[in-house]
Amino acid sequence: MEVGDIGVIGLAVMGQNLILNMNDNNYSVVVYNRTTSKVDEFLKGAAKGRDTIIGSYSIKELISKLKRPRKVLLMVKAGEVVDSFIEQIIPFLEKGDLIIDGGNSHYPDTNRRTHYLAEKGILFIGAGVSGGEEGARRGPSIMPGGNAEGWPLIKDIFQDIAAKVGSGEPCCEWVGNEGSGHFVKMVHNGIEYGDIQLITEAYDIMHSGLGLTHDELHEVFSEWNEGELDSYLIEITRDIMAVKDDDGLPMVTKILDRAGQKGTGKWTSVSSFDLGSPTTMIAEAVYARIISSLKDQRVVASKILGGPERKIEGDKKAIIEDLRKAVYASKIVSYAQGFMLLKDASEEYGWDLNYGEIALMWRDGCIIRSVFLDDIMKAYKKDNNLGNLLFDSFFVDAVTNSDRSWRKTISRAVEAGIPIPALSSALSFYDAYRSERLPTNLLQAMRDYFGAHTYERVDRPRGEFYHTNWTGTGGDVSSTTYDV
Repeated sequence: MEVGDIGVIGLAVMGQNLILNMNDNNYSVVVYNRTTSKVDEFLKGAAKGRDTIIGSYSIKELISKLKRPRKVLLMVKAGEVVDSFIEQIIPFLEKGDLIIDGGNSHYPDTNRRTHYLAEKGILFIGAGVSGGEEGARRGPSIMPGGNAEGWPLIKDIFQDIAAKVGSGEPCCEWVGNEGSGHFVKMVHNGIEYGDIQLITEAYDIMHSGLGLTHDELHEVFSEWNEGELDSYLIEITRDIMAVKDDDGLPMVTKILDRAGQKGTGKWTSVSSFDLGSPTTMIAEAVYARIISSLKDQRVVASKILGGPERKIEGDKKAIIEDLRKAVYASKIVSYAQGFMLLKDASEEYGWDLNYGEIALMWRDGCIIRSVFLDDIMKAYKKDNNLGNLLFDSFFVDAVTNSDRSWRKTISRAVEAGIPIPALSSALSFYDAYRSERLPTNLLQAMRDYFGAHTYERVDRPRGEFYHTNWTGTGGDVSSTTYDV
C-alpha cells in the first residue's frame, strides 16, 4: 500500500526532528532505522498519535509504502554508511526514483554518488542541512544540489519545512549540480568556525584582559545582539554567560578548554588550498582548535614560557566598542573569504552558483544566521558577478569605519599576550588584499635563485617568464613554470 510522501532512514536527533517537521506540514512519512527497535521507540514516543508517520522494519518494506516516484532521505552518518544504504536501496527502486543524502557528506562523495546513480537511472541529491536539533524541528536551512531532475520531486517538501524570512521566502533553493549543495554547507560550517573563534577571542579580551565578570559579559553580548552583530551565535553566547553551576559559579568556567571538531572546517581549508582561494581566517580557526587540544603541553608551556601579563588597561567602554568594531570588520573579511571560495569552486566545477540565494539560505534556520546576511544578500542581488564582497559600497564603508578600532584592538591584545589568530589573520588578509604591491617579488627571486623557477617582470608583458643566473655559475637553464 503506497501511502508515504517520503521515506526517511535514520532516527537520530536530526532525522526524528525533520520527520516531525515534515509531518507538521502535512506530509506522510515512512520511517526506518537499522536498529529497528528505535522505530518502535519513536512511534511510541515523539511520534505518538501521528497516524501519518508510518513505521517500517526493512528497506523493502519502506520502499513498498512510498508513493511513486519514490523519495528516500538518508539521515545517517557520512561516509561508508551512506554508500552502504544506497546499495541496499537500489534493488528496490525504479528509474526516476530519488535518493537524498541529508547528512554532512564531503562534496566529492556527492559528486561520485550523483554520477554513479545517474548511470542506473536513479536521481540523487546531496542536501546540506543546518540548524541543529532546533532548526530541524522548526525550520532549518537546506542547501540541495546534485541531479537537477530530482529537485521538482522534493522542492515542495524542502521549502515547506525550511526556515522562512522576509515575506515568507524559504531558506532553501536549488544550489546546483553534483556536490554543490554539500560544498555550500561545508563553506557554511567553515565560516561558522571563524565566527565562533572571533567570539571566543572577544570573550578572552574582555574576561582575561579587561577583567569583566560573566554577568557583565552577559550584558555586553546582549547589547551586541541588538546591533550589527545580531546573530544566533552572539545570542547563544549571551545565554551561556548567564548560566551558573550548582555552586553559583559560571558554568562556562567549568568546561575544559579543549575544542572538538568534526572535520568540515578542515575540509573547507583543504578545498581552499586546492582551489587557490585564501580562506585564512577559517584555517586559523581550525588551527586554534588544534592548539587547544594540546592541553597537557600548554600546561607545561605556561610554566616555562614567559610573556606579558594578560591585562589591558584603559577606558573599558571605549575598548569594548573598539572590540565590537574589530569583530564586525573581521566577520566581514571571513564572509568575503567564504564567498571567494564559493566563486572559485563555481568557476572550477561549472556550478553557476547564485550567491544572493546562498546568503538567503543562510539568513535563518542555520548556525551562522544573522542580520548581517541581509547585507550580503543585497550586495549579490545587485551584482551576482561581484568580484569580491569587499568591493560592495556597503562593506567598503563598514570596514573603513571600523579600521582604526580594528587595529587598536589587535595592538592591545598583542601587547597583553592574548592570542587572537582570527582577528589578526583577518586584518593581515585585508592589508594584503588592498596592497597593490607585495614583497613576493623577493620571494620569486629566491625561488628562481635556488630552483630556477623563473619570474615575470613588471616592465614586460604578463605571461612572459625569465630566469636570472644570480651567482654567475648557476647556468641559464630554467625549471618548468607551473602553479599548484
